[in-house]
Amino acid sequence: MEPVQHGLTPLLHFKVEIRNSPAAETIQALILQAQIQIQSPQRTYDAGEKERLLDIFGTPDRWGQTLRNRVWTQAHTTTGAFAGSTEAILSVPCTFDLNVLATKFFHALGGGDVPLLFLFSGSIFYAAEAGRLQMQRISWDKECVYRMPLSVWQELMHRLYPNSAWLTLRRDVFDRLCSYKRAGGLATWEETIERLLPALEMSEAAT
Repeated sequence: MEPVQHGLTPLLHFKVEIRNSPAAETIQALILQAQIQIQSPQRTYDAGEKERLLDIFGTPDRWGQTLRNRVWTQAHTTTGAFAGSTEAILSVPCTFDLNVLATKFFHALGGGDVPLLFLFSGSIFYAAEAGRLQMQRISWDKECVYRMPLSVWQELMHRLYPNSAWLTLRRDVFDRLCSYKRAGGLATWEETIERLLPALEMSEAAT
């Protein structure tokens, strides 16, 4: 797996090796689809990660019921003719929108890797003995696992969104915040949030 270096949007490329048996047979074309799941139970979490994952999985005492595989995305690709084996690339767009569950999960992790499960499907096109084009479905039991280095995702986000994060608000809440910003003569959203934070911190300290 590697990030696309000069993309306008965050994009990861997963390289998949495809092998056919018998190797001498020519595959005319292949349509490959993959459902990519995050295998969250297949790694350990430190105390800081557990705290940051509260709004996804709840408190650790509930993780026996809530810590389960989650679908990240669907990806697909096609190949031309080949015999024996070939390599295909599954392109996976990414986002730094923290309302997206996968982004929230990746952002909560401090390091290590992310266990991924690829569930494959699709169609294989090949020539029968009489020369007629035939189609066969890819078996549903075709799958693989891959431990994605979290650092690759982090570096991609840092490169395209340096020192920034996305925050989405309900429209009426945004309108109130916008009015507060205008009334205070504040130039940026950072100044607006920083003006509000001390009052919130004082309130929490008082309780």
